[in-house]
Amino acid sequence: MTAREARIVRVVPNGPILVEGPVCIELPDGAVVESDRFMVAICTCRRSKNYPLCDTSHRRRQKPPADSSAQNAVPQNAVSQSAATQN
Repeated sequence: MTAREARIVRVVPNGPILVEGPVCIELPDGAVVESDRFMVAICTCRRSKNYPLCDTSHRRRQKPPADSSAQNAVPQNAVSQSAATQN
């Protein structure tokens, strides 16, 4: 057995898995995808048109954070309308 240097794999939250290349990816159907790039992004959202390689499709479909201040903000006209109905 030949000693190999470990590859670095980074998992990006809400994004791809980054693997130091080159890589050879074997899919469940037996198809093989190869990339000789120095860093390869592997899709985890399955929206990529270039699956299993990431094409950044995940960026266009992210949900806003649950604690977003925009979600909790009260529209200005809602305050003035409710105040007007109380008079």
